[in-house]
Amino acid sequence: MRQITTEELSCMEVINLCDGGKLGYPSALEICADDGRAAAILIPKERGMLCFGSAEQYRIPWCRIECLGEDTILVKLTAAELSTCLIRGKRKK
Repeated sequence: MRQITTEELSCMEVINLCDGGKLGYPSALEICADDGRAAAILIPKERGMLCFGSAEQYRIPWCRIECLGEDTILVKLTAAELSTCLIRGKRKK
């Protein structure tokens, strides 16, 4: 079994197989407290130069990850599915 640290995970670029789009790099890993399994990865949405106010991020369910490569995470989400993964929240300092 291959093991990946959260540091290694945060250096992997996330690519959507449906459109070839680059989603960014994971900033956090969401873990299910009940069984200890990975539930999702969180990816900050790219914004312009001035990033004021609340931040948007993608919450990609772990089951949507197709492959964890050496330096890339491949996910498979249609445009409609990707829009449902977008969440808003306050930017952490």
